[in-house]
Amino acid sequence: MEPLLLEGRCVRLEPLRPDHLPGLQEAVADGDLWKLWYTPVPSPEAMAAEIERRLRLQAEGTWLPFTVVEVSSGRVAGLTGYLNAELEHRRVEIGGTWYRRSAQRTPLNTEAKRLLLEHAFEALQCVAVEFRTSFYNHASRRAIERLGAHQDGILRHHRISADGVLRDTCVYSILAAEWPAVKVHLGHLLQPRD
Repeated sequence: MEPLLLEGRCVRLEPLRPDHLPGLQEAVADGDLWKLWYTPVPSPEAMAAEIERRLRLQAEGTWLPFTVVEVSSGRVAGLTGYLNAELEHRRVEIGGTWYRRSAQRTPLNTEAKRLLLEHAFEALQCVAVEFRTSFYNHASRRAIERLGAHQDGILRHHRISADGVLRDTCVYSILAAEWPAVKVHLGHLLQPRD
């Protein structure tokens, strides 16, 4: 997968670059997101290493990281991307996502996911797009379900966090056959309200 720019009405997904560092440090500080115990979010001090890690995985061909930018303000809102790409099987995961607190529960995530899903199904010709999150990340689980994804199952003791806690991972997916209905649903969610 080659880096690309995806843009909608309220969000722009830019290929991750090292010069996004100050904006990402500011974004992660909005809500002290690195203090969330159930999901790995880098601290401002660890952000440069996280950018380097994601760009290394991009060079290895398994990730395509994006910096999420609010169109109206030009502010960096967070990170997302394609990961665990298995293009020979036409599958990809959307993940590694976090947003500044002030951007959460806004249309930003819905539109970012619509752009990523549209590219995955219509340009990459994926047969399935996957999402994964911690069993305890209830906000993330609700957001994934709100997109129209179905839970495939739970991978018990799937990951060991930095503090040694065993994480159960909820796996969701949207299939290519479901994409037309999901696309209409997301378009409806993104319609301006009076």
